[in-house]
Amino acid sequence: MRALLLPCCLAVAMTTLAQEDNAITEADTTRILTWKERHKPGRATLYSAILPGAGQVYNRKYWKVPIVAAAFGVSTYFLIENTRQYNRYKNAYVALVDNDPNTVDEFNGEFSSAAVRDVADTYRRWLDMSYLAIGLVYVLNIVDATVDAHFVRFDVGEDLSLRLGPAIPMAAHGALGLTIGLQL
Repeated sequence: MRALLLPCCLAVAMTTLAQEDNAITEADTTRILTWKERHKPGRATLYSAILPGAGQVYNRKYWKVPIVAAAFGVSTYFLIENTRQYNRYKNAYVALVDNDPNTVDEFNGEFSSAAVRDVADTYRRWLDMSYLAIGLVYVLNIVDATVDAHFVRFDVGEDLSLRLGPAIPMAAHGALGLTIGLQL
């Protein structure tokens, strides 16, 4: 009989504890979380990686979206313009050096083939920099959204203050010192 009593008591105790745990979790699930409590930095990173500027919207920093769009717009403009100019000068160079009298470059022989090639090489370097600029803007967009998401819960209230004062323990030993105190 005693052998059955101990397992029965343990079973009753476990069910009672389980019911209390369920009651706690049910109470917690009925509480509505604020957007700061639901906020996840990983989502901001993912959203910005999928669609640049979406992480800033998720972080509720709407004013950053036009900056991201302008950065992509400017980078894309330079990419398109440098591609167009590079192709223009490359085709002119090919027309100058192909030894075919029927092909005429758009500059009508005003420039030497070396000069046209130098300009084409310059536009090629600028084209490469345009690709780097778009990549940099894309990465900075993601980094900005991620860092900003980590600071969502950071307290920047008005009750924060910084005080400077002499370091009394150091002054007692004849040394100069300064203390910085952060008061919440």
